[in-house]
Amino acid sequence: MSQSIEIPLGKRTKQYRFFEMLPGILSYGMLLLLPILAWWNAIAASVYLLLFIFTMLVRAVAIGFHTIRGYKRLVAAQKVDWSDRLNDLADPSAALSRWKDVDPQAFGKKYHVRNLTTAAAHPENFPKPAELRHIVIMAAYNESREVIEPTIKSLLATTLPNEQLVVVFAYEERGGKDIAKTAQYLADTYGSKFGGFYPVMHPKDMPNEVVGKGGNISYAGEQIAKILREQGEDFSKYIVTSLDADNRPHPAYFDYVSYEYIVHENRKHLSYQPISLFMNNIWDVPAPMRVIATGNSFWNIISAVRPDRLRNFASHSQPLDALAEMDFWSRRTIVEDGHQYWRSYFHFKGDYAVAPVYVPIYQDAVLSETYGKTLVAQFKQLRRWAYGASDVAYVASHIFTKKRQVPLVESLVKFWDLLEGHVTLGIMAIFITFGGWIPLLINPESARSISAHQLPVVVSVLMQVAMIGLLISIFLSFKSLPARPERYKRSRNILMLLQWVLMPVTSVVYSAASALNAQGHLLFGKYLDKFDVTEKATVKEIKQAQKAKAKQRRWWQWWKGGRGGAQK
Repeated sequence: MSQSIEIPLGKRTKQYRFFEMLPGILSYGMLLLLPILAWWNAIAASVYLLLFIFTMLVRAVAIGFHTIRGYKRLVAAQKVDWSDRLNDLADPSAALSRWKDVDPQAFGKKYHVRNLTTAAAHPENFPKPAELRHIVIMAAYNESREVIEPTIKSLLATTLPNEQLVVVFAYEERGGKDIAKTAQYLADTYGSKFGGFYPVMHPKDMPNEVVGKGGNISYAGEQIAKILREQGEDFSKYIVTSLDADNRPHPAYFDYVSYEYIVHENRKHLSYQPISLFMNNIWDVPAPMRVIATGNSFWNIISAVRPDRLRNFASHSQPLDALAEMDFWSRRTIVEDGHQYWRSYFHFKGDYAVAPVYVPIYQDAVLSETYGKTLVAQFKQLRRWAYGASDVAYVASHIFTKKRQVPLVESLVKFWDLLEGHVTLGIMAIFITFGGWIPLLINPESARSISAHQLPVVVSVLMQVAMIGLLISIFLSFKSLPARPERYKRSRNILMLLQWVLMPVTSVVYSAASALNAQGHLLFGKYLDKFDVTEKATVKEIKQAQKAKAKQRRWWQWWKGGRGGAQK
């Protein structure tokens, strides 16, 4: 009997609740243990803290290495003509002779030649590029046309023939009349330019759904699957990509995904993960948001070169036959992207992986109408991501059971990585920033202890060494920046450098605090069952809002003081 891959509704079992609470118990417990140890024995507290710092040091070195490695692959992959390599798979035997004379240093040459050789020997196992179609499910809530339309235009600008691209504009009924009008406008303006364009409205208050993106894109997936099934289409020839309203794929993205889909014979058991770069509006957002967005971008670059740790995040692609078989995405969590990895892993009984796609999908960094709203929106976004800690209980329920259908050792390693990652996110920045001073503040007599007295100095020295990874990221972030908009002076470049002094603040106030907040909700059973949509404002919209507010203030002054006051 197979296990259900759905998140339980209503009251959890005692085992499930324990594992929901576990990340919070560990994170809060390990934070509290430091001052308790400091009160009891300063040396014990010092050793406890240094264990974490040394772990951080080792990771920093690894992060620096993987950052450089991932950045090189990102740059190299964007120079490849993926359309040309995809076309090679249409006649692999003929392509093989041509590739003998290609530069040996060309990105992925050995990989490509090996794929051509296999495809030439067993052509019956490899679909032809012209047979494939891509479905883009574009999720929207109440975003403006100024945010959405550039994404549609970016789809038209890809190297994939437009007739092989089907767009499903998935919008929410709760988004209001404006988003419905935008959907109709997009269908009228761009519908004839694609192989298909389907506006699909997700009804509000659907049963057994949290208020989130998962229900929206799953409903849209069901609708397009129904249409294709009635047309007698083969689902294995369709690849589905989920996009947010502000996501703009690299021009070669779909050809690259088609290539990877064809060359992997276990293609149904894979998803295809691009590198999410939060660079669309990086010049426009406040400094704290730039630091966070850049850090998140480079974390995605690092993850791409570690396939064993790679998970679904934000936009990703997956075959339609696999999605239809597993009822698309989860409707019961606000982190449907990361949860999709575990959902797929257990559905395919452990025979599932994420294949990296080393080209970007560009996304917006957080930007709202005002500075204050932007700060709040950023915290909510990070808290939503950190709520992936809810997967700890889900994964545990599929491993620690007699009905387990996945390899024990492999699944235990994955479970540990998941749990340890969320706990580290919640505590490490706090330990690094404040930990060195805790023994001295809690137990002043510890100042007599040389080890405790020098602890802040030791921590400082270790962190200077660990700064290597950060310096590499800063250097590469400058090379990755899009062109500076003309509305900004060259002095903006200086601010882009100085912003990194905010790193300790953003690490504690945003990364650690959002993780602890999310884990606290799980700890006390206060579930986050509503997707906090990240506001996506453009500079144009912000200026229009400011003008409207200024006009409103002038009207209010006129109302209070009369025309004479207004003339003054």
